[in-house]
Amino acid sequence: MTQSRRNTGSSTTKPPRLDRVDPQNLGAGYPGDLGANATVDGLEFGALVLDTFALDYATVSESVFGGVTADEAELRSVRVVDTVLDALNVPVLRAARSTWKDVVVRGSRIGSAELYESGLRALRFENCKLGFVNLRGAHLNDVLFVNCTIDELDLGQATAARVAFDGCTVRALDLQQATVSDFDLRGADVQEIAGIRNLAGVTITQMQLGMLAPALAESIGIRVED
Repeated sequence: MTQSRRNTGSSTTKPPRLDRVDPQNLGAGYPGDLGANATVDGLEFGALVLDTFALDYATVSESVFGGVTADEAELRSVRVVDTVLDALNVPVLRAARSTWKDVVVRGSRIGSAELYESGLRALRFENCKLGFVNLRGAHLNDVLFVNCTIDELDLGQATAARVAFDGCTVRALDLQQATVSDFDLRGADVQEIAGIRNLAGVTITQMQLGMLAPALAESIGIRVED
């Protein structure tokens, strides 16, 4: 599907509703403030180089991370609110059943992101390179991807509302058994879609429709012959 920039001037598709995330008056954060079950509130971290970025079952609020490089990130069931994550560079992010609200993730490289059964609300990804993003069974509301490259985005069995892409490339998108509304793909170059029957609620351009036509015809049993 050929990429097309979003044009919301006359669109009836509802865009993501996002507030500015800019925590102020922060204290200094140190690696010792992190860890499973930690409470991180109102802290600003400089560049961190860690073996493990560990925040399982933690609560993170109104904080800024100025760069995290780690061999792995363990964020299972973490709750992240009103927080900015800059330059998160990890091969593996394990964050199943986590909660993200009013969060900005930018300039990051994540190989495999395990976010299944998570809740994402008012989340912005900007200038990120993402490998396999597992959002199976997740709930997404008001999520925006800007200038991102995504190898595989798995939304199987997920519920997604007001999700948009601007200037993105998505190699493979899985919507099998997903329920979506105001899911705006006009700003994405999507090369492959699984779950073609679950496109109700998706907005695409006329050019993208032409690219999808053969798969749509096949899915409902239409034979096209000249």
